[in-house]
Amino acid sequence: MKFKIISGNANIELANQIIYNLGVEMSKARIGRFNDGEVQVKIIDNVRGTDCYIIQPTSDPVNENLVELLVIADALKRASASRITAVVPYYGYARQDRKSEPRVPITARLVANLFATAGITRVLTMDLHSGQIQGFFDIPVDHLYAKPVLVSYFKEKKLNNIVIVSPDAGGAERARAFAKHFNADLAIVDKRRVNPNEASVMNLIGEVRNKTCIILDDLIDTAGTLVKVAKTVKSKGAIKILAVASHGVLSGNAKQIIHDSPIEELVITNSIFLKKDGPIKKIVVLSIAPILAEAIIRMSNDKSISTLFL
Repeated sequence: MKFKIISGNANIELANQIIYNLGVEMSKARIGRFNDGEVQVKIIDNVRGTDCYIIQPTSDPVNENLVELLVIADALKRASASRITAVVPYYGYARQDRKSEPRVPITARLVANLFATAGITRVLTMDLHSGQIQGFFDIPVDHLYAKPVLVSYFKEKKLNNIVIVSPDAGGAERARAFAKHFNADLAIVDKRRVNPNEASVMNLIGEVRNKTCIILDDLIDTAGTLVKVAKTVKSKGAIKILAVASHGVLSGNAKQIIHDSPIEELVITNSIFLKKDGPIKKIVVLSIAPILAEAIIRMSNDKSISTLFL
């Protein structure tokens, strides 16, 4: 089946890397704004009966990029595309995945419903904040992992005496799976969240003295929790502190906070475009384009995605 790649404006750099790996050209589309800010889309290429892939992480500005994705999907649906796959390396609103207190929305489910309503028939995403979000969709979801790219990077560094640190109990399973690749120990931070985007580190479970600590999380937003964890393991005798996350949200002054912290290096992927609006000397960005490109090829040919991670 023929397929076409359309990119929104959220991460054009990643989209260009994907088409390079695919060896195809980007499909022509005009994606802009009317004078009042409304999203304006025109698909220029003929897409009738084709397999279409929209590259669009729903990152900052989240609402702008989300609506842009939905409007592109609607345009493709009305142009008689055969299948419409949203390639969303970073799925925004994923942290609002349950009712953690009375009278709050489950926005991750709402966004999933919007995808289907817009005409999206499949979703290709990576490292969701919680795996059960896949169940919010009434359409197929292919869930990829950045772990092979991240593990390969750290193995090349040939670090010794490693301990993988989970910044909270919820990430312990993720950290344990990562630690197995290095035959490393595991440490867990007991965290109490005071307000959204604000946490207070209470206790450290595990031994980090005289060790190289790799703090592992799925995403880094304000970096407040990350830096508190780094300071905690530093106070417990860690000799080297690195951090790694699939998604570098890095909102507000997060880059400056990381720059001023004991963290020597933060490793993220390019699921979100890294803005140069602060110090980024400590930040290493790894490309997930080859994984996404291979997944697109397999999806277009109705082949298994899961075998990518065996």
